[in-house]
Amino acid sequence: MTGHIKILNDPVELVPLLITFNNADYKRIYELLNKAWLTEEDLEAYAGSLTVTECLSILKKGNLIEEQWRMPRPGEKPTKEYRATYSKFRANFQCSMGDIGDLLHIAISNDEGLRTIVDSVQQEIVTGTTSIGDISRKYGVSPIFIKGLAKRIPGLDVKGQGMVLLDRLH
Repeated sequence: MTGHIKILNDPVELVPLLITFNNADYKRIYELLNKAWLTEEDLEAYAGSLTVTECLSILKKGNLIEEQWRMPRPGEKPTKEYRATYSKFRANFQCSMGDIGDLLHIAISNDEGLRTIVDSVQQEIVTGTTSIGDISRKYGVSPIFIKGLAKRIPGLDVKGQGMVLLDRLH
C-alpha cells in the first residue's frame, strides 16, 4: 500500500472514484492494484479483458494509478504494469448542490438519457466543437456536467477548457 493521500480540489474528480467503487469488478481491480504491481494480463484473471481495459481507463483519467514497464525475461516483450497511487482520500472543494447532484447522477446512473447526451457531445467533438463552454450552452447543462461526462466515458477527456477524444490504446 502506497500511503499517499488523494486530495480532490475539483468536484469533477469525484466521478472516477465513484465509478470505480460503484462497480464490484472495478473495486476489486483497484484493491488488487493497491497491494501490488500488476499487468493487464494479471488483472484479467479476476475480470474480463474489456472490464480491465475500461477500468484502467477510468483509473488513469482519475490519476488513481501509476504505470511502469516491467522488465521482461530474455526474449520476451516488456509489458506495462500498474499500481494504485493512493490509499487515502481528502476532499477540499465547494460546489452547488445542483453540481454535486449532476456529478453523482453521472457517476452512478444507468440513465439512457446520459447516453444520448454523450453521443451528441462526441459528435460535436468530431465535427470540431471542443469548447466545454460552447458544448454546455448548446445542450443547456453546466460545464461541470460536461466535464463529469468526460470523466465517465472512456473515449473522452478534458484538456484545459476543451474536450478531446482519446485513442482506445490510451
